[in-house]
Amino acid sequence: MIEPTTPADAGAFGGPAATGTQYTLRHAGAEVTATSLAGALRRYEVGGTALVETYGENEIPPSACGIQLSPWPNRVRDGRWTLNGAAQQLDLTEPSRSNASHGLLRNTAFVPVEHSSRHVVLRGEIHPQHGYPFRLTHQVTYSLNDDGALTVHQQLTHHSDGRAPVAFGAHPFLRVGDTPSEDLTLTLKADTRLTADDRLIPTGSVAVDGTAEDFRAGRRVGTELMDSAFTGLQADEDGRYRHRLTAPDGRRVELWAERAYGYVHVFFTDRFPGRHRAVAVEPMTAPANALNSGDGLTWLDPGEQLAASWGITGTVHGR
Repeated sequence: MIEPTTPADAGAFGGPAATGTQYTLRHAGAEVTATSLAGALRRYEVGGTALVETYGENEIPPSACGIQLSPWPNRVRDGRWTLNGAAQQLDLTEPSRSNASHGLLRNTAFVPVEHSSRHVVLRGEIHPQHGYPFRLTHQVTYSLNDDGALTVHQQLTHHSDGRAPVAFGAHPFLRVGDTPSEDLTLTLKADTRLTADDRLIPTGSVAVDGTAEDFRAGRRVGTELMDSAFTGLQADEDGRYRHRLTAPDGRRVELWAERAYGYVHVFFTDRFPGRHRAVAVEPMTAPANALNSGDGLTWLDPGEQLAASWGITGTVHGR
């Protein structure tokens, strides 16, 4: 007779947690928790100050919090696109807007490749399926640097025949401890906002000059809602883009991204559990509907990779 056992990552009901195995990193006063479900960033704290929104290990990531977005970020209109003259139909994962949303990894269990106290490498597999006939591997590495800053490396490898159109991104929600997000100031060095229809599919672009979406000099989040992509990003001298949320007391959280992430999606929501407002700052290599527009899209030959890094730093002591 086989005796039942309880796995080490058992959840509240005796089975694995809803988000799968929890991978914890600790170094230099910083702590990170990544999950096997969607390879998500579930927690990042420095000195006990939360720098990303979190959720319970038995909760499905609210509003896609922290998940990996691949082999496309954001949305595909009606889930339809064309490959070499043949129509493709993706499963509609945002039925309220009739879109295929956030790629193919949202319900995928990532497996560990390496895990130490300071870094974890997780691998998620993308198999040929409705509307996307390619076999790829998406690998994400979470690393804590010597100062406790977080670096996230994304790598997408194409295994099947033919050229595969790809893009990727991530969906972190940033915060500064217990400061209400509406009181934070967002600084976003972006010259251009993508216009979109009521299904959040891009229709064009406009300069941000003189508009409420001009965050280049910093603008309070406030109580308005937002769901917009930006481009025309201004890189610092080291070639990185930087997007920042600052609290009234001077504490701040900053997301940096390499030049491959030429788009950033900003999402102010009032539907994040336990928060009056929550702010997602999403680095992306391509905008919504890229499988149709081609904007930011990368075509991989068999064996080729798309790889790039982004990260989060924080100043957790006020003025």
